[in-house]
Amino acid sequence: MRLKAWAWCGYDFANSAFPTVVSTFVIATYFTSAVAPDPVTGQAMWGWMQALAGLSIGLLSPVLGAVADAGGRRRALLAIFTLLTAVATAGIWFVHPRAADALPALVLIGLATVAFELGTVFYNAMLPSVAPVEKLGRVSGLGWGMGYVGGLLCLAVCLLVLLRPGPPPFGLDRAAAEHVRATALLVAGWIVLFGWPVLLAVPDPAVRPPVAQAVRQGLAAIRATLRKLPHEPVLARFLAARLFYTDGLNTLFAFGAIYAAGRFGMQVEEILLFGILLNVTAGLGAFAGGWLEDALGSRRTVLGSLLAIILIGLGLLLVESKTLFWVLGAGLGVFFGPAQAASRTLMARLAPPEEAGAWFGLFALSGRVTGFMGPALLAMATTAFASQVAGMAVVLGLLGLGALLLLRVRAA
Repeated sequence: MRLKAWAWCGYDFANSAFPTVVSTFVIATYFTSAVAPDPVTGQAMWGWMQALAGLSIGLLSPVLGAVADAGGRRRALLAIFTLLTAVATAGIWFVHPRAADALPALVLIGLATVAFELGTVFYNAMLPSVAPVEKLGRVSGLGWGMGYVGGLLCLAVCLLVLLRPGPPPFGLDRAAAEHVRATALLVAGWIVLFGWPVLLAVPDPAVRPPVAQAVRQGLAAIRATLRKLPHEPVLARFLAARLFYTDGLNTLFAFGAIYAAGRFGMQVEEILLFGILLNVTAGLGAFAGGWLEDALGSRRTVLGSLLAIILIGLGLLLVESKTLFWVLGAGLGVFFGPAQAASRTLMARLAPPEEAGAWFGLFALSGRVTGFMGPALLAMATTAFASQVAGMAVVLGLLGLGALLLLRVRAA
């Protein structure tokens, strides 16, 4: 595999530390268990924050993707949003375990989430330029698998270096949760340390118009892309399906640790061990899924993965045994990677390479324009029924609806 393909995959290794440590297993748990007034309120507050972040991403991502196509500045924009993610993440260090810091925490995490997702628009748009068509599935799957490896290793460092030792290293104050807050600093450094190779190995086109011209061309391109949708039925159906199942996947991933902490009383260290297990199984699934996808097709891979996630997710909501929760959670992880990586590959196969940024902007839009809906419905259900189970049940409906719509997509 070419050097630039490895460099491209390496960016997944770098930036996956953010959703793994911040959005899911450590900071999310810290927020609901130590910053928010109580776990139910914390889950609802986190849901509204994710909803607002999703709405912002949905509005900005297609426009920025089209601008990047017109101006050939995918690399520069990727660098900008990667640094913004790191800076906002580092700011979480100043969030103390008290209710007064809940709003600053949500603002910082929301900003980091928006920057992270916008960066992936430009990262994903590079995929067609780093691998031939017949190897897109395995390269995308390898990148997703390396992302799980990166998240796993960062989680392991968090656990073994910062959270488990007693007393904590570097004079960190456990009573002030400094050992937990320091994980945000680790993630920020991790992203900067490992995220740069793609910026060197995958250059932009040599000829680039002025920024103002690129903006005008980009906005015109996104309008043209939207006008093309009625004449691109396969792409339109795929993006419509992705509106719902990606919202379900993102919500499930974002709230899994919060659910485990509130429902089963798991503390941060136990959540981390669960996260390590989940990343191991997800990484194995992503690596295997890439080869399977090239053999069976992207659509079949996504559909099979969604069906498995729905069935296992139903079991996770019904079980009351922590041991069974661990077993089912490990099984769930196997299908996360293939569902997400195969979706990215399907988009890369369907979109014209010269318009990849614009189409991946719509790809991000399809995953985020309703991105506020899952967290918002979860927050409303959690509040209305005073139950985390009721909130998480919303996710299964979104996954099911997306899978039904994907059945109408006839593509490889």
